Amino acid sequence: MLLGSLSVAHADEHAASGEGRISVVGRARSESAPDFAAVEIGVEAKGATPAAALDAASAAVRAVLTLAAEFKVPEADLRTSAVTLQPVTRSIRQPDGSFAEKPDGYRATNSVRVRLSDMARLGDLMRRALDGGANRIDGVGFGLRDPEAAEAAMRGAAMKDARAQAEQLAQAAGVNLGRVVSIQSPATGTAPPMAFAAPAPMRAKRGGTPVPLVAGTIETGAEVSATFAIAP
Repeated sequence: MLLGSLSVAHADEHAASGEGRISVVGRARSESAPDFAAVEIGVEAKGATPAAALDAASAAVRAVLTLAAEFKVPEADLRTSAVTLQPVTRSIRQPDGSFAEKPDGYRATNSVRVRLSDMARLGDLMRRALDGGANRIDGVGFGLRDPEAAEAAMRGAAMKDARAQAEQLAQAAGVNLGRVVSIQSPATGTAPPMAFAAPAPMRAKRGGTPVPLVAGTIETGAEVSATFAIAP
């Protein structure tokens, strides 16, 4: 779906060259289905020693990587996103009633970012990852593998919208539209088009059926400032 929106336009009759100008802002946006899903699957493990904690987390992550291979996820779509190891403590009540922090082993985390083209299987991947020892899902999102192409198409559509507005204004003013004097994209004061945003992190629990997910659509937009000369 492609929509062009009206924008404020004005004629500038005081250009340094002495010729009239018409300046407009063209806008366009589209909604398209995403072509991949991404999820960050993590493991948090505790052990009496640093090695024990890290080994436990690593074993669960290896299970996630094996599962990803079963789902035919290429290596290029797998990425380690975080590995941490830190000591932990627990509060102990002292004989005098106060509390003191005592060492209580170590906590290790390991997270892997998985990008899946077969989005219909994402819920099953998440569920089976939990069965394999994962205990965190820190972000689920949908996106486009080539957002630049979508943005480029919108910039072209926005330029067409700008020209259509300029032609309409020229016709209403009884003048002829001339050459393009300047083009600026994105338009001054506007943000660049965005095509992907991941939801906030969430905690996952084991058990249950495959996680139901809805991909929806991704909106891509662009704005172009264009100035046209008024032909003699």
